[in-house]
Amino acid sequence: MEHERIRISDIAEELGLSTAAVSYVIHGKTGKVSEETIKRVQELLEKRGYIPSMAGILLAQNNSRIIGIVVNDHEKYEGRVLEDGFISSAINELSKQIDEAGYFMMIKTTTQWNEIARFASMWNMDGLVLMGFCEQDYRKLRDSIRIPFVVYDGYFQETRGICNLTLDNHDGGYQVGVYLKRMGHEKVLCISDNFICMDSERMDGCTEAMGTRSVSFLQIPVQKEARMWFYRERIEEILEYTAVFAVSDYYAVELMHFLQERGIKIPEDISIVGFDDSPICTYSVPKLTTIRQDVSLRAKHAIAMLQELKNGTAEHSTVRLPVFLVERQSVKKRNEEE
Repeated sequence: MEHERIRISDIAEELGLSTAAVSYVIHGKTGKVSEETIKRVQELLEKRGYIPSMAGILLAQNNSRIIGIVVNDHEKYEGRVLEDGFISSAINELSKQIDEAGYFMMIKTTTQWNEIARFASMWNMDGLVLMGFCEQDYRKLRDSIRIPFVVYDGYFQETRGICNLTLDNHDGGYQVGVYLKRMGHEKVLCISDNFICMDSERMDGCTEAMGTRSVSFLQIPVQKEARMWFYRERIEEILEYTAVFAVSDYYAVELMHFLQERGIKIPEDISIVGFDDSPICTYSVPKLTTIRQDVSLRAKHAIAMLQELKNGTAEHSTVRLPVFLVERQSVKKRNEEE
C-alpha cells in the first residue's frame, strides 16, 4: 500500500522546529541553522523516507546547474529529430562539455518557442542551447526570459543580447566548388529543401567557386515520401549532371541510396558531396565526401559563451567557426575526354 507523501510541516512538527529551519536543511542553506539541527533533520528525513520536490529545490537555489538543450522538432524530421546525425552528434558533444563544466543537461524537443520559456523557468536553468528555430522565435524568447541562451544552429543577422554560434557556410560551399572543379566536374547540381539562410550560403559558395554557368539548383520536398516521388520524376534530369552537392549529409546519403537501388553507380555514374560530416558519412557505401565541422569545438564554444553571458563578460554576439573538406570515395575524378 502506497504511503502518503511526507510534508515539511510533518518533519518540523515531529522535531519541534519551524518549517523554515527544515526547509533550510532540505534546500542546502545550512549556514542558517546549527549543526545539531542539521543532523536531527537529516536523520528524520531519511527515517521517514522524505522525497523532496526537485522543482522546488531548484527554484529555491540561486542556480540549478542545469543547461537545457532545446531542438526544433521540424516537420522534415517526421518525429525523429533526435535520430538525425547532426543533431545526435551535437548533443553527444554538448553532453561531454556540460558535464566537464560541472553542469547537468536536460533535453526538450518542441516546435513552439513559448514552450522554451516555460521549460527554462520551471527548472530555474542556468542557460539554454537552442537548435533549429527561426530568427523571430529567438527575438521573442530574448524579450521574454532573462536566462542566457546560445543559438547553436540558426541563421539571423547579428542581434544584441543573442549569441549565435554558426559556421562559415559560404566557405564550406566554396571548398566544395573548388574541389569539384579540380576533379573535372563542369556541371554540378545543388539540392536543398529551401533556398534561404544557411543553405543559400552553402550553395552561393559553391557557385562562386565554379561559376554560375556550371551550377544549377533543385528544391526538393521536405517530406520523405514526397521527396522519393520527386526523385523518381526527376531522375533523368539529375543524371544530366556529373556531380550533386547536397546541403546536408542526410540528403546526400538518401539520394545516394535512391540512385543505387536503381542500378546507378556512385561515383562512377555520378558523384555526390554532403555537408556536416555526421556519422552517417562513414557508414554509407561508398563513404561520403563532405564538409566537416568540429562538433567538439562548437560544443566548447557554446558552453563557454553561456558562462560569459551569465557572468556578464560576453563580448561577441556571433562566432563563426571554420569548416574543411573531407575527401572520401563518393567523388570521381573525370578525365578530359569525358
